[in-house]
Amino acid sequence: MPFVLTVDQRDSRRSPDRVPEVLSALSGVPTVLRFERTAGDEVQGLLDDPVVVVDVVRRLVRDGGWSIGIGVGPVHTPLPGSTRAGSGPAFIAARAAVEAAKRRPVRLAVRGGAAEPAADAQAVLTALAALVERRSDQAWEAIELVEGGRTQAEAATELGVTRQAVGQRLGAGLWDVERDLHPAAARLLARAAG
Repeated sequence: MPFVLTVDQRDSRRSPDRVPEVLSALSGVPTVLRFERTAGDEVQGLLDDPVVVVDVVRRLVRDGGWSIGIGVGPVHTPLPGSTRAGSGPAFIAARAAVEAAKRRPVRLAVRGGAAEPAADAQAVLTALAALVERRSDQAWEAIELVEGGRTQAEAATELGVTRQAVGQRLGAGLWDVERDLHPAAARLLARAAG
């Protein structure tokens, strides 16, 4: 099922253009149509894996300063060579979603063919985004090491703290809660197409 992400830089008139850096950060993401600048301070990409969509949302929320719209549904085929030339219900839904995201406290919205699962996906992703936004730098350090394959003991050695301190950082960062939210969000996104 196609997922279109339309991502708009917040306060772009008062801050430098961050589109090049976000395009660079998202260049390794597996996409159907790569992320590219669509207009001014906005980027858009077409993905087909809800797990990847959740990961991209996490990255963008951590980066900060973005309104994120996710449109779920069919797209017109054959696909063009550029995301900018894409069309279909998922693209229309992503446009509606990013506009809705700009009016939400946590700047994220989901729109799709099935309104209730889209609303459920939005709720779970909003919880995930709120959690990620409030995470400390120390929690991120521990999370990055553990997600990179290190044990808590190895992460502790690398950070120069005790293993218990790493566990406390993971707990304070609600890492276990976030890991529970990821698959739930992906399942709900998959259902949002209708």
